[in-house]
Amino acid sequence: MTADGAYDTRRCHKAIIERDAVPIIPIRKNGRLWKEDCPAARARNDTLRATRYYGRAFWKRWTGYHVRSRIEARMRCLKSFGERIAARDPERQTAEIHIRIALINRFNALGTAEIVRIA
Repeated sequence: MTADGAYDTRRCHKAIIERDAVPIIPIRKNGRLWKEDCPAARARNDTLRATRYYGRAFWKRWTGYHVRSRIEARMRCLKSFGERIAARDPERQTAEIHIRIALINRFNALGTAEIVRIA
């Protein structure tokens, strides 16, 4: 399960581990090792050690976390189009709408989540 650094808390890590999932949460820049008194702390400390040893950029690619950032950047590009159509000519309006639809489909293909049922 991926989340941003705001979810780097004991409660979040514990909830993810209890559901037999792997937390992929980047450690905050000033993050320190936790006392290893639970499985969630061990998993987080492993992430922190890997980040320190290999570097943040390599850790993000290794875990697949970088895909999340790419999707967020693409959605921001989509929002920059605005809510209205710029063209006045009906044919150009049609072309503009087709371009937007193609871009939205591409963004959706990048950001399609894999959904797994937890029993």
